[in-house]
Amino acid sequence: MNPNQPPSSSNSSTLAPSTSRPNAGSQDVRAKAGEAVAKLAEVAQQAGSQAKETASSLASDANKKTKGYLNQQVSAGADLAGHVAESVKSAAESLNQNAPQLAELVRGAADKVEAFSQNMRGQSVDDLARTASDFTRRQPALVFGLASLTGFFLFRVLKAKPTAGVSHDAKPSEGVSHYGAGQSGTSAGQYHGS
Repeated sequence: MNPNQPPSSSNSSTLAPSTSRPNAGSQDVRAKAGEAVAKLAEVAQQAGSQAKETASSLASDANKKTKGYLNQQVSAGADLAGHVAESVKSAAESLNQNAPQLAELVRGAADKVEAFSQNMRGQSVDDLARTASDFTRRQPALVFGLASLTGFFLFRVLKAKPTAGVSHDAKPSEGVSHYGAGQSGTSAGQYHGS
């Protein structure tokens, strides 16, 4: 194109197709952007699926390990109960000479502990949970009563726990204020005005 030449009509016709080409180019860009977004969405969906599968696998492995550990603890508890039963039986034998009736009661308790131990040996954590659930359905009042007693006991034990920094051996003469003890003098929180 020569700058000295006047614009011709053929030149304007060549401009018209070139202005329509940017629309075609933007459509190509839009199509490619749409494809890229679709591919990105697909990759994100696959990553999400893989993350879910991995999390599920990890949770399953953790669940299996936890159940295995708890089953070992049940077995150890059963062994401990068996040792307690043996100890109680030997205590019953030593009581037999001086207190035969008491020895018989202790022996009966040892037999029950040993039966409990034998029952626990063959069960898994799932079996114990199922047994506890069945017992709760059959005896809800007893379970509620035991839970209430346990809660009351724990409340009393935790409430009775001494606080840090308080001396229980302090005597009134050592400057510890006791309400209603008839002490004279000033202490924090008392009003001594007219």
